[in-house]
Parts: sequence; C-alpha cells; structure tokens
Amino acid sequence: MVCAKPARSERVRPGGRGSSVRVAALAAATGYLHRLYAEAVSDGATLIELTRSRGWILRRPIPGTSWTDATGPYPLFACRDWSQLGRDIEEIEGDPVSVSVVADPFGEHDMEGLGRAGWTVKPFKEHYVVELDRQPAELLSRSHRRQVRTALAAVAVELTAPAEWSDDWAKLYALLVRRHCIRGPAAFSELSLRRQLSVPGMVMFRASVDGVTAGINLWSVHSSVAYYHLGASSGEGYRRSASHALMWAAVEHFAGLVDVLNLGGGPGLEQGASGLTEFKRRWATTSRTAYFLSRILDSDRYGMLVRGRGNRTTPYFPAYR
Repeated sequence: MVCAKPARSERVRPGGRGSSVRVAALAAATGYLHRLYAEAVSDGATLIELTRSRGWILRRPIPGTSWTDATGPYPLFACRDWSQLGRDIEEIEGDPVSVSVVADPFGEHDMEGLGRAGWTVKPFKEHYVVELDRQPAELLSRSHRRQVRTALAAVAVELTAPAEWSDDWAKLYALLVRRHCIRGPAAFSELSLRRQLSVPGMVMFRASVDGVTAGINLWSVHSSVAYYHLGASSGEGYRRSASHALMWAAVEHFAGLVDVLNLGGGPGLEQGASGLTEFKRRWATTSRTAYFLSRILDSDRYGMLVRGRGNRTTPYFPAYR
C-alpha cells in the first residue's frame, strides 16, 4: 500500500477510469501501425503502403547512386498480416536494393516461417516488459517504491492532450539530443516530433514543478500493448527524478486497460549497461526479443555497393551504409 496513493495523488492523479482523454486515446489506438506515424518519421523518404500485410515502409535514396533501399519506420515496424509481408516487398515498384525492419516484438509473426520465406532473421534487442496482471504497487521493490514516492512528492504529473505541450516537448527533446549526442533516426527533427503528437494512440504524461514542465513521456498504444515511445526531462526534472513519477503515472493509468507495457531496449545498437537500461530493467517483470529482419532484393547491385566500400567491413545491414 506504500505508493498506490501517495500524499499528493489527488492533485497529480493521471486521470480517472472515466477520463474522456483515456477513452479517446484507446479508441484510436493504432500507434506504429498508423500512416500518420510513418509520415511523421519519414524524414524525406518516400512512404510505401504494403497493401496485403497492411503496414508502411520507407524508401530511401542510396547516396551517390540513382538506386534506393527500404526500411521500416523507427523504432519498430508493425503490420497486420505478417504472412503477406514478403509478397508485398517483392512487388514494390522500382526494385529497391534491400529492405530491413525491426519487427514489433508483440506482432503476430512466425520468425522461423519468415526465415524460410527468405528473410535473414537476427535477434536485435531484448525489450523490457511490464506485465499488468497484478496491482501496480506489487510490481516494485520496497526501495523502488520509496523512490517513486519521493518523486511524486517533488513533481505534479498529469495525463494531457499531446498537442497542448508541443513547444515544451520539442525543447525537452532537443535538450536530450544535445545531452546524449543522439545521432541517426532517434535524432528526430522538431517537425517530426510535432507531427508524432497527432498520431492516433499517442498518449502524453507531463511532469511539472510550480507549473513549469520538468519532464514528458510519450506512449504509443495499439491493441493490448502500450509502447514507451520517447521521454525527456529538464535539468530540474532530473534533479527531482521526474522519470520515476512519470513511469508510475503510466503504470497506474494503463493497468486494466492494456495487458503489457513495452519499455523497449537499451539505447543505441548495443545492449550494454546504461542508466536508461537499468531504469527500464527495474520496472520490468519480463522481457521479449525484438528481431531484425533483412532481405537483399538485388544481389548484383548490393554486391557492387559493398565492394565500393573497399575493405571496410561492418556487422550492420545494409553493409554499404
């Protein structure tokens, strides 16, 4: 009973069961499956609809050539019928050289079947998962509950309409990118960050101190899973452990509404130790593997591109990037 209802819970409570924001978010919870999400993260790539599998991929120009390849939207590719994915890819006009995606670990896919269908399937990351099959307070150790209580006493948390705080969110995320030297697809542009807020199924929790935003977490909801999408805090938010209060608000909010929270994996391409990895691990009750799927669609061009790199080798796919 230590932290289910902390002293300031009435003020910071993230919405009651009848919350209209909650109902609206879950009613339109299509998350990473939605076209608007793929558009928001396209970053100049061409959006391709996969009509049979009902997903979206991005066609990218290959620098220095007139050729293209394809990739799934960051951070996860989702579709409704995985058995049709290969057929969709083979029918893409313009013959991309290769395609690669990080598969939604909660997708209804058969990795062995995908391997037999021509995909190279490799474990990519372990995602930390919170199973919401018990009371929220039972998920935490005694010391963890103390941390959460302290954070809830230091910041106010609210469930809010994402678009209302787009300016604060863009500033916080830009600060995060600078602080951690984030590069690649996770270094979202301000335009992308703002567009993501309008995707159906996007849920925002905001932490504040004296009315000033100290931290924001975004969740992307689809079906019975809420995916931890992005989070960022100000300097004041770090000092007051706003991330603990924000995560607790999400656990309380989603309990009884979805089956699991997917917290994702550690930062970067390596699953090594980091503060974020440890933070997610402490909340998790189990884990699930996210797999990297790749296919070479034009072996001649792929070989030419790889040879153009000289003797440089890389464990990543595609090897020419």
